[in-house]
Amino acid sequence: MSTSTQLDRASLQAADATDPLASFRDRFSLPEGVIYLDGNSLGPLPIGAAERAAEVINNQWAHGLIRSWNTAGWFDLPTRLGDTLSKLIGGNDGETVVTDTTSLNLFKALASAVRIQQQDAPTRRVILTERDNFPTDIYIAEGISDFLNSVNAETGTHYEIRLIDEDLSLERALDDSVAVVSLSHVNYRTGAMWDMEAVTAAAHKSGALIVWDLAHAAGAVPVDLNGANADYAVGCTYKYLNGGPGSPAFIWVNSRHQGRFWQPLTGWWSHASPFEMEESYTAANDVRRFLCGTQPITSMAMIECGLDVALDADIETVRAKSLSLADLFIALVRQRCGGFGLELVTPENHAERGSHVSFRHPEGYAIIQALTDRGVIGDYREPEVLRFGLTPLYLSFTDIWDAVEILRDVLEARDWDVPAYRTRHAVT
Repeated sequence: MSTSTQLDRASLQAADATDPLASFRDRFSLPEGVIYLDGNSLGPLPIGAAERAAEVINNQWAHGLIRSWNTAGWFDLPTRLGDTLSKLIGGNDGETVVTDTTSLNLFKALASAVRIQQQDAPTRRVILTERDNFPTDIYIAEGISDFLNSVNAETGTHYEIRLIDEDLSLERALDDSVAVVSLSHVNYRTGAMWDMEAVTAAAHKSGALIVWDLAHAAGAVPVDLNGANADYAVGCTYKYLNGGPGSPAFIWVNSRHQGRFWQPLTGWWSHASPFEMEESYTAANDVRRFLCGTQPITSMAMIECGLDVALDADIETVRAKSLSLADLFIALVRQRCGGFGLELVTPENHAERGSHVSFRHPEGYAIIQALTDRGVIGDYREPEVLRFGLTPLYLSFTDIWDAVEILRDVLEARDWDVPAYRTRHAVT
């Protein structure tokens, strides 16, 4: 869709009439009167997910009881869902499991990568990440580094975190001290996207392994981990994959590393023979070695509903509409909300952005609260960033028009300028 001319709602209605993804909106339960621009933080409820959870609770648990670990396939759910999800990220069967949280899976991936480098290149002791990465990604890297330094205090072996930023580029930061590069494919705040293939190649050329966080990419942009020759990847299922609040995350490990995959969270579910109850640990010889403990089956079961929807949608079509929605959103904000101090922080180049658009404003938090009360739900991230997820499966072009009209009203009338909208909630 061209945004070079003055836009109107009628032309957007015409675009909606020919949208190949329009029917997917009926596969989600969305409240009346709400334009939901926060699927990049929590996806909406897929049709059938509540019934799936009820089946697990009212039948498999209530009647099957413990037998359901076998009869209902509970035990194999992490690997079965992993194989399904793998299709969305360029993985093969046996390379992905759905389990634990993104943070725990990142810990596992970093621990494994560091262990391999300890064996192959022991002088490499730097974990390289981005200053603007999602905070938990930095915290986990710091935790591993601190732990390794504490247990190696007597030997003087020292691990450190190196942060790339405007003053230190990735190219300059990569040297023969870097063991692991840990990056988010799409930045959580700005929506900026790395070139996965090029960055992976650069990391490997320098001798480093790479871990990709796909939390803001999986289900939103085309991802081909094997095509990019990546080493590890992690991500969540509750954003663009619509798995439900706090639904289990995933970890992907390239098959070339699986025989050497190690991490210290050696729980019984990753044991080669968990029900032999052996005294010492022997890792499973397949993808199950990425697991740790007993899985949250009810939450995990709902993930399948979101994955089914994602797999039914052609990702290239999803990507094309995502870019069109974002181009439209940016153009309309410029045309209709100019002069109100909104500063675009998302790259305009298609190859450099994911599926959300962000603007900075000194009163960003209050503006988001006012929008939410008007039925336009986005979210806020420090510092001063209004973040809008543009999810193609349930958003229309007229939704974008209507959302920007409400944003204009809020800015013109200064509806945000009341004390209640400045009071911070626990979750922003």
